[in-house]
Amino acid sequence: MIARLLVGAVRRAHRQRLALSLAGLLVILAGSTAYLGIGTLRMDPFDEPYRVRVELEQSGGLLPGQDVTLRGVRVGRVESVEVAGDRVVAVAAIGERDRIPAAGLVRVAALSAAGEQYLDFQPSTNDGPYLADGAVITADRTATPVPLADMLESLSGTLAQIDPDRLAAISRELGVSQAGPDKLAAIIDGGTFLVSTLDTVLPQTVNLLHNSRVVLATLGSPALESTAADLAVTAGGLGAMTGGYEQLLAQTPPMLTTVDAVLAQNSPTMVQLLGDLVTVSQVAYTRIPAMEEFFFPQQRAGSALDAVASAFHDGGVWALASIYPRYACDYGTPRRPGSVPDYAPPYLNAQCPDPTLIPRGAANVPRPPNDPVPPDPPGDPLQTADPPPVGPQSIPTPYGGPHAPVPR
Repeated sequence: MIARLLVGAVRRAHRQRLALSLAGLLVILAGSTAYLGIGTLRMDPFDEPYRVRVELEQSGGLLPGQDVTLRGVRVGRVESVEVAGDRVVAVAAIGERDRIPAAGLVRVAALSAAGEQYLDFQPSTNDGPYLADGAVITADRTATPVPLADMLESLSGTLAQIDPDRLAAISRELGVSQAGPDKLAAIIDGGTFLVSTLDTVLPQTVNLLHNSRVVLATLGSPALESTAADLAVTAGGLGAMTGGYEQLLAQTPPMLTTVDAVLAQNSPTMVQLLGDLVTVSQVAYTRIPAMEEFFFPQQRAGSALDAVASAFHDGGVWALASIYPRYACDYGTPRRPGSVPDYAPPYLNAQCPDPTLIPRGAANVPRPPNDPVPPDPPGDPLQTADPPPVGPQSIPTPYGGPHAPVPR
């Protein structure tokens, strides 16, 4: 029964073969048209896109019908490009299923140097709010490529700075030996490396170029021209003194050699000398308030300088002297005979134990109120100063007393 139905259907189709062939061709045509429209031309009759107006400073070569992408993925097409005042407005038709965050940058990019521009949305976040139908993206959030005319104009200025003679000399030098191609390859590789390195620091490079505008504008200011003129006068004065500088440079090496020899001869005592200078500076620092009170007193009238000046009057020097012996202070240190010229070092911490005698010494100088420097702590009364260092330039101090059994 099934076989009889199939045979009957085949016979009827054979009799209507022209109609069936025409119907098959129409089906293939409809399928091909649908494929071209939906797959290739990307026409979706069921899609209801929303439109976004994008304001541009210039078109950048953007034309109607070109792609609209979201980070490089196609989401729509450019419906129209029109001039509105001093700006260009491009209307982007975006698929209703594609949601694009409103925050971010929109730029006109090209697939190649030949053109093929497209409108690329580059949102700064994946969260909302999202663009809706009728949304407007202002020109401060858009970017366009450098026009070809501007690029050629800049390239023309660059080429105008190239000296043809020097370029020809470089070409001749590269062709002198068989290593010329290798040199050229090395130059190209170095340039490629330089460009790739600058590309990794592109934001810093752009910032440097922007800041260089301020520097170049400063270089062209009248104040800098005046400074350059003053420097020219200064340089002229220096040029007139060239002979003196040459004489100075000729005499400086021997002088430095002499100074170096002096330092080398005194190097054994130099360290000790520096240590003594440190000690002197420390002692002077602790005595500064007392010296100020001595010369510029705050607790009494007059000063030491006033007392010295009062001795000179009426055409002479006046002084008072007392011939009566007075009680002297005993410092409690061993006594040395004065007949022994051995240059014994002095005692450092010898102090008079009787405060009624107004003993001498910087430690007993009247100090100002609220003295920030604390008094020296009591030290060993028998401590003596270090013996002076002996070097090649030291003056010998031999024993100069009588050769007799004198206690030393």
